[in-house]
Amino acid sequence: MLPSMPRPPGVTPQTRRRHRIPGVRRSAVTFRQHEAVLSWYAAHRRDLPWRRLDASPWAVLVSEIMLQQTPVARVLPAYRAWLRRWPTPTALAGAAPGEAVRQWGRLGYPRRALRLHAAATILDRQYGGAVPASHADLLALPGIGGYTAAAVAAFAFGQRHAVLDTNVRRVLARLVTGTQFPPAHPSAAEKRLAESLLPADPPVAARWSVAVMELGALVCTSSRPRCAQCPVAAACQWHLSGQPESPAPRPAQRYAGTDRQCRGALLALLRESPAPVSATALGAAWPDPAQRARATDGLVADGLVEVHPDDTFTLPGT
Repeated sequence: MLPSMPRPPGVTPQTRRRHRIPGVRRSAVTFRQHEAVLSWYAAHRRDLPWRRLDASPWAVLVSEIMLQQTPVARVLPAYRAWLRRWPTPTALAGAAPGEAVRQWGRLGYPRRALRLHAAATILDRQYGGAVPASHADLLALPGIGGYTAAAVAAFAFGQRHAVLDTNVRRVLARLVTGTQFPPAHPSAAEKRLAESLLPADPPVAARWSVAVMELGALVCTSSRPRCAQCPVAAACQWHLSGQPESPAPRPAQRYAGTDRQCRGALLALLRESPAPVSATALGAAWPDPAQRARATDGLVADGLVEVHPDDTFTLPGT
């Protein structure tokens, strides 16, 4: 039996009412399940720096960009180093974009660094170096999609937005629709469902969003869910149905030998060099000339590398 606890503000017995969402079963999430997940989160949440009360909106924004397609363990040291160097958008805006790429290191998908630099420049020029609280303003920033705008609005400003990352989508798919995995891409029905489950009070809704995300990361995992530790297992439609299997998520693409690995090797050489790199030196970083040329052209097209008249290469603006 769930231990007695004060009712969270904004979570009322009206939350018990079931919601009809096209394409999914009736919601199994009631006031009691809201209470259970929030209590579980209070006891089991990880001490992540971007979830602390003193985390600035800029720190939250940086973390959300870094966490895209990158696990927490890899993000933590990069996040700390980034904020030590650029604790505000204005600090980053004053650096060359190539320095952002250099600092990004081996986090992967380095265009995120350029977009973060571009966003910092806009924040410095148009918002006085502050991150705006408006969801619409966040969505207008470079590299900020629907998920990131909702996450920053919720986690940095305590607003009521559905935050649909991979973990949240998996928890809601199992808990409410009774399927093991959500579809490959978020649907309008998923968003309506997530919005319908948000507690009425914005700060509590924001806490619910991060609590469900943490539940998916720690308990309702993709391959080995720990249902015995789940605070809402008794209401989970997938668990109650005997955990029927559904098509597994698409496996990660191989990395070795790909153009992506080639691009990473070329960028690594440029990041580590304080001076422009010659075409000969760049050629030594990857053995396949055709693949190297293709990767170099792609890096230049993406704005990650600049080629100069003397046939040397640098990070942009450096």
